[in-house]
Amino acid sequence: MLLPARVKYRKVHRGRRTGVATQGNDLAFGEFGLQASEAAWMSNRQIEAARRVMTRFVRRGGQVFIRVFPDKSVTKKPAETRMGSGKGAPEGWVAVIKPGRVLFEMGGVTPEMAKRAFQLAAYKLPMKTRTLGIKSGVKAAADVKIKGPAEVKPGEGVEGIAGAIAAPSAPGAAAAPAARGPKAAPGAAPTIKAAPGAAPKSAAAPKAAAAPAKPAKGGGKK
Repeated sequence: MLLPARVKYRKVHRGRRTGVATQGNDLAFGEFGLQASEAAWMSNRQIEAARRVMTRFVRRGGQVFIRVFPDKSVTKKPAETRMGSGKGAPEGWVAVIKPGRVLFEMGGVTPEMAKRAFQLAAYKLPMKTRTLGIKSGVKAAADVKIKGPAEVKPGEGVEGIAGAIAAPSAPGAAAAPAARGPKAAPGAAPTIKAAPGAAPKSAAAPKAAAAPAKPAKGGGKK
């Protein structure tokens, strides 16, 4: 576990944890980071527990960087002792954490692995945390943005291509515009579109040829 090799004073004041971290609040070594959202004292045992669970999850792959060090001694008086008689004996070592301080960093792993490793490490820590360098949805970090509509080859799906019009899956969604048919031949009669909501008309039979005109009265055949 981490602890200082030598200190000037064995016992120190408790101090205050107000304010936010002005140093060590950004990524410096790795691609992803775990950042504190609350103030707390982080003991050397908690740091070691978080380091172990991250290393085991990634199976010794990538790199894990520890950005905090427990250099503050914490004292405690024995149980069932009277008040007074000076300060208690040193019990352990802690690191003073303020909101915004980066606790751990990782590199050489995928965003999915880093997010899960930080989640397991956060269970061992005494404060709320958030991740750095991991976009929402995780896989968005590897997506390629395509500007403008992309050309679709015949027989190729449009799934995953920006600018393509996908068919609505949920009921009530707006329907995609219908594809236009071939143009009519020149001289053909124009087609009439039905009004929205009107019942479709059945295909009408072709009109019969015009009957010959009747002869005038009294002008029969001789």
